[in-house]
Amino acid sequence: MIHAGLTGGIATGKSTVSGIFRQAGAFIIDADDIAHRSIRMGMPAWREIVSHFGPAILQSDDEINRPLLGSIIFKEKKKKQVLDRIVHPQVRQEIARQLAPIEKNHPRAVIILDIPLLIEVGWHRDVQEVILVYAPEAIQLTRLMSRDNLAYNDALARIRSQMPIEEKKSHASVIIDNSGDLENTREKTLNVYDYLVKKGEG
Repeated sequence: MIHAGLTGGIATGKSTVSGIFRQAGAFIIDADDIAHRSIRMGMPAWREIVSHFGPAILQSDDEINRPLLGSIIFKEKKKKQVLDRIVHPQVRQEIARQLAPIEKNHPRAVIILDIPLLIEVGWHRDVQEVILVYAPEAIQLTRLMSRDNLAYNDALARIRSQMPIEEKKSHASVIIDNSGDLENTREKTLNVYDYLVKKGEG
């Protein structure tokens, strides 16, 4: 069995690589999905967020308006820190809950923890391999502008709000360069999967 963390930057293609790992047979635990579910109406994190940010953060159905919340924390670092303190413990707890049956029932499993902020929150120290999906900033920019229909300056601001992708390289044990086409990325990802299988068996 092996635990690997998967991370990247905005528009580097992490979700694509995660999907390839899943198709190959890896168990994927998706921290973003867990975080989104943790702030659904009635959940402990939902109550804390509404208490701190106020009812104006809610949509008409009482679910949290995620785009609005995102724009608030993007502009104010202290509010992002508050949100992280609310959500991260819930995410960590749910990751542990999902891990337990996999570890019990699948002793040769390749487990991929798909965590965008793996390095930023220090969770990369808890995994055996840190896999970085890499693309140069220029490619991130082009993809992000196209994907989200953003102006150059808006796309650049979102990229620059994250840890630089070049800095993340120094924390990675495995780098999947996703600068090329899908088939190239698929080949690289499957090679990494084979490496993880062998390491897990060893």
